[in-house]
Amino acid sequence: METTKTQPSSGKATFAAIFDMDGTLIDNTPYHFKSWQMLYKKYGKGEITKETYYKEISGVPVMETIRRVFGEGRTEAELKALLNEKEEFYRASYAPYLAPINGLENFLAELKDAGVKMAMGTSATQEDINFIFNHIPIKQYFDAIIDSAMVTRPKPDPQVFLKGAKKLKMQPAKCIVFEDSLAGVRAANSAGMKVAAITTGHTAAELHPVNIVFNDYTELSVQKLAALFDEHHER
Repeated sequence: METTKTQPSSGKATFAAIFDMDGTLIDNTPYHFKSWQMLYKKYGKGEITKETYYKEISGVPVMETIRRVFGEGRTEAELKALLNEKEEFYRASYAPYLAPINGLENFLAELKDAGVKMAMGTSATQEDINFIFNHIPIKQYFDAIIDSAMVTRPKPDPQVFLKGAKKLKMQPAKCIVFEDSLAGVRAANSAGMKVAAITTGHTAAELHPVNIVFNDYTELSVQKLAALFDEHHER
């Protein structure tokens, strides 16, 4: 467990960090995929391929997909019940394996120590966020949390990240987004922010355009991120 103090330092960091959650802080994407498979099968929607999941569902708010796939002839209450059922499938399958991506807690502590402001910008629900925070003690590192209920235009629209920057009182150009999904990378680019992409769901070649690609947080440092904001640095 981290012993590093989590109080903000002098705040001299010249950039801010905005993190997606699913697939970025935790490698839970396979369990979300599995829960969608179960829902599709139960309600006669056929098979769902990994390609379809990663291209059309990953990074998008759950309710958006529920409405698109299951919406015909169903009331809003029925759609909400489907969302809850999908999330129950996910939590039940993932709970025994829930863990942060390697190096995450040390990396967040390093950023906090350096005075880097941090936000979470996620398509997840508040219930899912609490589910993660109840298992991994990282909530204290985030100065702001933007969830799916706080945006009207989901990723790949940049709204979630722009709201995060506003909460942190930082210009978009001074923010770096950590993402794993194609929709998230597109949103971060549209927001005019730097992008650090993790390879939990896609290969490095698929994740573009980005400023840095990494496999886990042991590969990153405050210095490496700060260098991306150097005026001589080229994407």
